Amino acid sequence: MSEPQAESEPLLGRARGGSDHDCSEGLLASSSVQVDSGAMARQDLCIDQAVVFIEDAIQYRSIFHRMDARSMCLYRWYYSNLCQRTLSFTIFLILFLAFIETPSSLTRTADVRYRSLPWEPPCGLMEGVELLCLLVFVADVSVKGYLVGWSQFQRNLWLLAYLTVLVVSLVDWTVSLSLLCQEPLRMRRLLRPFFLLQNSSMMKKTLKCIRSSLPDMASVGLLLAIHLCLFTTFGMLLFTVGEKDMEPNRERLAYFRSLPEALTSLLVLLTTANNPDVMIPAYSKNRAYAIFFVVFTMIGSLFLMNLLTAIIYNQFRGYLMKSLQTSLFRRRLGTRAAYEVLSSRLGQAGATPEAVGVKPQNFLQVLQKVQMTNSHKQAIMEKVHSYNDTLLSADEFQKVFDELDKSVIKEHPLKPQYQSPFLQTAQFLFSHYYFDYLGNIIALGNLVSICVFLVQDADVLPRNRDDFVLGILDCIFILYYVLELLLKVFALGPWGYLSYPSNVCDGLLTSILLVLEISTLAVYGFPHPRWKPETLGLLSLWDMTRLVNMLIVFRFLRIIPNMKPMAMVVSTVLGLVQNLRAFGGILVVVYYVFAIVGISLFRGTIVAPFGNSSLAPANGSASCGSFEQLEYWANNFDDFAAALVTLWNVMVVNNWQVILDAYERYVGPWSKIYFVLWWLVSSVIWVNLFLALLLENFLHRWDPQNHEQPPAGSVEAAYQMSEELMFRDILEEPREEELTEKLCRHPHLWLCR
Repeated sequence: MSEPQAESEPLLGRARGGSDHDCSEGLLASSSVQVDSGAMARQDLCIDQAVVFIEDAIQYRSIFHRMDARSMCLYRWYYSNLCQRTLSFTIFLILFLAFIETPSSLTRTADVRYRSLPWEPPCGLMEGVELLCLLVFVADVSVKGYLVGWSQFQRNLWLLAYLTVLVVSLVDWTVSLSLLCQEPLRMRRLLRPFFLLQNSSMMKKTLKCIRSSLPDMASVGLLLAIHLCLFTTFGMLLFTVGEKDMEPNRERLAYFRSLPEALTSLLVLLTTANNPDVMIPAYSKNRAYAIFFVVFTMIGSLFLMNLLTAIIYNQFRGYLMKSLQTSLFRRRLGTRAAYEVLSSRLGQAGATPEAVGVKPQNFLQVLQKVQMTNSHKQAIMEKVHSYNDTLLSADEFQKVFDELDKSVIKEHPLKPQYQSPFLQTAQFLFSHYYFDYLGNIIALGNLVSICVFLVQDADVLPRNRDDFVLGILDCIFILYYVLELLLKVFALGPWGYLSYPSNVCDGLLTSILLVLEISTLAVYGFPHPRWKPETLGLLSLWDMTRLVNMLIVFRFLRIIPNMKPMAMVVSTVLGLVQNLRAFGGILVVVYYVFAIVGISLFRGTIVAPFGNSSLAPANGSASCGSFEQLEYWANNFDDFAAALVTLWNVMVVNNWQVILDAYERYVGPWSKIYFVLWWLVSSVIWVNLFLALLLENFLHRWDPQNHEQPPAGSVEAAYQMSEELMFRDILEEPREEELTEKLCRHPHLWLCR
């Protein structure tokens, strides 16, 4: 058999270097097909190319990659579930190493007073794991570079950065091992989040949107800086010590002692974290001083900060639509490329015009090889079968893939059929939604009883509590939950019961509650007055009771599906998770980088009070509201986990001035730069971006015009709309010229017919 001529004729009749006019003429040019082994091989190649294009369209991937048989085999293997999950696990593993590497986070507490010496891995252990991860990334960038081609690789900044990061990481790894892991700084730790960034197209789009929003955010930031500087200068002049003052100015001594301290005090006031503490000394002296702080807060917090939110929302208002528009274009381009390599021509020369299209049998052959969900594959194949032997045009070929935007709503199994009228009546009663309402009322009563006992026993020590009544009530309620489960299984059948996610969660919790209650009765006996047995086994009676009650409280969430407004909010929030994953990934990257930098700068600076492990004596000498008096000793950068929690506390900005003051005293004034930068990146920029995306999603999802429900009983009612289908009337369909021009510029795609 001769070798398949995979690149013998260019796509759409275009030769390399051909003009756009030549490319468009290629759409009407006919090609003769020779029935030989080479032609059969080329036809098989066309089938494989169409398979890859359709899979690219399903996953919204770029089609600009090599299209020869060997490359396509490698391409499909690379995007298989095994390879992608291996790559995702490798990214997770290399990021997780920060918790185990020196300084290790494997201690019970982060408090410097009580923390024991952590286990430190020997030199070479974590480095060996890291080397394996880096080798996986080397293989990853090698495969990507080969598949896109050298010319595309040189123009792809992400791939070039990927290669650079790997080279720097391997060099730093070699230096670390040669120094027996005693080097003061490991640059490769700062570069690890890049592996997460480059593996997500949505995170790349998010970074691009953030970059486009930076000029407008910088303008508001400049206004904030001017606002802070003006009021800082005015405050220094206002709260100065006059010649006739008989006593020192408490406001100046506490908050306006120097220009940096005044700037820090007003910056913290911008976040309202030290309000009204910063105002009280001056306000106690003269009520007119309140005007200064009120005006500053109104302009800064209520106007400029909200203006920043509005600007970011305006920039991100079209973010979701742009992402969906790009996804739609990629899907249309992938399916159109599949159409081009599959299309053939029929007709008699001189008698009738040639018919151009895709043979249904070829299309079905392709669909058999495509990796997609069975429901989508079955729906698409049914539509293709309806064409019989008629060629599919480009529009018909495109519309077939609209089924990808629909997810079939799962139908519940049929209920058991009972012959007895009594059983039929019981089945009707226990499958009615009123029975669910009764269960919700019982669960509410159980929750109320727990709350009553919590209020009554709030000031009673566990050894003095009488758990008799609560133990009896727990037994009764758990027996009802078990009875409810059995009755629902009787009414709906086992598979019908498990077809409802709420029933699965409810049944799992009920089973756990039953096991815990049986264990409690077996170990401690049946409840009786003054029920206070000694601790037996791993958990005491009080611990077992607390665990049972926590599960009962969690089980009360079963009411959510029965309350339509609440269920709508919850479903909307859960639906947003996919769009918010990119923002969550950006936050992980920012946290990771700042945590590594914080460890390098501040590790070991917070030390326990000398000579005592409990801070009771030291608290007496510490000033009120200080780091020491509030016992914030766990807010340190001695390990990666502690650094993450400290950064979280600063991002929330509640009492963050305490942390700023402590690190200024323990490290130096320059430490404020680190924390202010973190506040700007996390609390100002990222939180506002998160709010903008949240508003964008909610406005589109809750607009009745954007997702009108089909009438009950229609064919569309059997499907659940995806986001692309929900916003299809808003999205703009790509023009024929755009798709043709894009396909003509494909560097590796050639026509096989």
